[in-house]
Amino acid sequence: MSNKTKSILIIFLVLLADQILKIFIKTHFMLGEEVVIAKNWFIIHFIENNGMAFGMEFGNSIGKYFLSIFRMAAIGALVWYLTKLWKKDVPFGLIACFSLILAGAAGNLIDSAFYGLIFNESHGQVATLFPAGGGYTTFLLGRVVDMFYFPLIEGHFPTWFPLWGGQEFIFFRPVFNVADSSISVGIVAIFLFYRSYFDDKKEAAVAPTAVDEVSEKTSDEPVEQ
Repeated sequence: MSNKTKSILIIFLVLLADQILKIFIKTHFMLGEEVVIAKNWFIIHFIENNGMAFGMEFGNSIGKYFLSIFRMAAIGALVWYLTKLWKKDVPFGLIACFSLILAGAAGNLIDSAFYGLIFNESHGQVATLFPAGGGYTTFLLGRVVDMFYFPLIEGHFPTWFPLWGGQEFIFFRPVFNVADSSISVGIVAIFLFYRSYFDDKKEAAVAPTAVDEVSEKTSDEPVEQ
């Protein structure tokens, strides 16, 4: 199996898992409903957000449009870069990392682009797929579905702690989804295992410049008669 085929398979499987789980949550849970899987360490908690990964918000409808367009541009850039990597002799792990990032970005874009069109509201009810009355909003203004919640450590900051002294502390507070996880794993793996690949490329780009400078200096020296 070629690197290209394996890359496409990773993207497809991540997207499939992400969308199946989101559609299941959306059609079986009301907003805010949760199921405890392992004590208080692992909870399925259904929320929706208007913005970025891990439940972070990004402005109003104008910000939402901007974020969706940015996602489209990022996905286009990732597709272009992946097609270049497929043709090069690079570690497959690097290709897998970019495939995970692309799949995650595409997964959340699908929510933003289409969920507002194909689902009705989840407030106080379980949403319906393709409802008779239409969706809850227009194209690109849909909300991203999140469900994974891991409040592993709960407590309070010491009173002497700057800014947050005495306030409640939860780790890990953000609620996220498969797409968010895919992006995070891809980025972290690149920094941990493949940073040297980009350092080597930078050195290779600088080296010819240094050789050219030496050549220019040599050619400028007067020739002894």
